[in-house]
Amino acid sequence: MLAIKVENLGKRYLLRHQRHQRLYDLLGDYVHRISRRLKNPLAERSKPANVEEFWALRELSFNVEQGDRIGIVGHNGAGKSTLLKVLSRITDPTEGRISLKGRVSSLLEVGTGFHPDLTGRENIYLNASILGMRRNEIKRNFDAIVDFSGVEKFLDTPIKRYSSGMQVRLAFAIAAHLTSEILIVDEVLAVGDMEFQKKCMGKMDEISHKEGRTILFVSHNMGAVLQLCKRVICMEKGHLTLDTNDVNEGVQKYLAMSSSANLVSEWKNPGNLYDDENFKPLRFGLYDVYGNPLSASVRHNDKLYVEIEGEVKEPAQDLCVGYAMHSQQGTLLFWTYQSDQAESKNELPVLNGHVCLRSRVPLEVLNTGEKRLDLSINLYNKKWIVQPGSGEQPKISFNLEGPLNPSPYCVLRRSGDFAIDNNWKLI
Repeated sequence: MLAIKVENLGKRYLLRHQRHQRLYDLLGDYVHRISRRLKNPLAERSKPANVEEFWALRELSFNVEQGDRIGIVGHNGAGKSTLLKVLSRITDPTEGRISLKGRVSSLLEVGTGFHPDLTGRENIYLNASILGMRRNEIKRNFDAIVDFSGVEKFLDTPIKRYSSGMQVRLAFAIAAHLTSEILIVDEVLAVGDMEFQKKCMGKMDEISHKEGRTILFVSHNMGAVLQLCKRVICMEKGHLTLDTNDVNEGVQKYLAMSSSANLVSEWKNPGNLYDDENFKPLRFGLYDVYGNPLSASVRHNDKLYVEIEGEVKEPAQDLCVGYAMHSQQGTLLFWTYQSDQAESKNELPVLNGHVCLRSRVPLEVLNTGEKRLDLSINLYNKKWIVQPGSGEQPKISFNLEGPLNPSPYCVLRRSGDFAIDNNWKLI
């Protein structure tokens, strides 16, 4: 049974570019338009010269079955939030039509449906009424809403005193306990802490399975999309670019939308950063077997190397120079340092003066997709010189393409962060 039907949906906005006109000119334009309209009421309205048309959505068509859990993904400006506002009937479409079967509860922005001067208790009744809940229904679910939101101690406090996280918890609790057929959730869950996010994911999974409710979920958290959704819709510049029941395919499509444009294969110190006497990094990059900077994606059978160049004024036995590798989703895959060889016969000497370290990237154990390398330099258990994951550390990246190996059974991306092409024998 169809819960949502979207046909050739479009939403247009008019953008005005001249914002500082004189009042005299504005009045003149207004009088001119009125006089033209009075002379010819049937004439087609002309668009002012300073106004540009912007289509936030264009030619969108898709169907949603009852009980579907759909992740809507895309980068900022793709039209996701506009689509949800149209589906929630907050704004009208410019063209096309939508058909909804059943009540809709939506959670789009922090504070939506709340009055800042009313208490949490009063806002439960207000917000639930706006969403279509009857008074006896609110009373019946009141204790469950309060318990789920965890704001019991602040029920009689004006909601303007609540943090954004508390407001989101209360809003989600109301939306989740409304007996609606369709639940629409935007990125607002990201405001809550990890514990509450897990609680929300569990609740949405529960109401989808037990109650058969349809869920539309917008998020930039691909882990959450993989966990909750059974279908993914990808959007770009107001258009639908992919609609698939393969959630992994949808996630990879989203991650690949801007990965090639954002790849950075080399970092060079402008001269004034990380000026440490034990190790000052000068260059950090990815290079091919001939020492050329990486200029394209790589494959499993390619040879890829990391080089770290730097200056050591005061040698230290416990100096660790290396990098941390992360997956596209931000998962830490491994750390590696030049000091890892300290117990082997290939132990490196203590670094001194102008040095350049080179290490091969183990492509053969990595899964396809974008990888990020963070520079990592420290004195073991003493101090950080460059700390990976700090947000400002030098970082480089590359994209690993498939296929993983020649097997005809390994043409698609495998699950997980690693894809090891292991050797097997029959014994």
